[in-house]
Amino acid sequence: MMPKNYGTSGGVEITDEVIARLANEAERGYDPARLRLRGRPRLGATASKVAQVRLPPELSTALDRRAIQDHAGRSEVIRRALREYLKSDTVAR
Repeated sequence: MMPKNYGTSGGVEITDEVIARLANEAERGYDPARLRLRGRPRLGATASKVAQVRLPPELSTALDRRAIQDHAGRSEVIRRALREYLKSDTVAR
């Protein structure tokens, strides 16, 4: 019987053998210091705060266009614009 293939992860073919090895490793426990941090990376020294803003359709469309043009996310374009508007060197990048 051929081993079942579940696809790949990070270029590694996932088979029943790989799953069994990973399960055994997990059952033995992991060193917390070796675990990768999950979630969004911090933008500064401390956790960022969320600030919602309502945009009229034409401003939202312009924001989308600029994000595509800059190959950036909407949030990054908003942060750049706000930094420029506030002209503050103390605002963390």
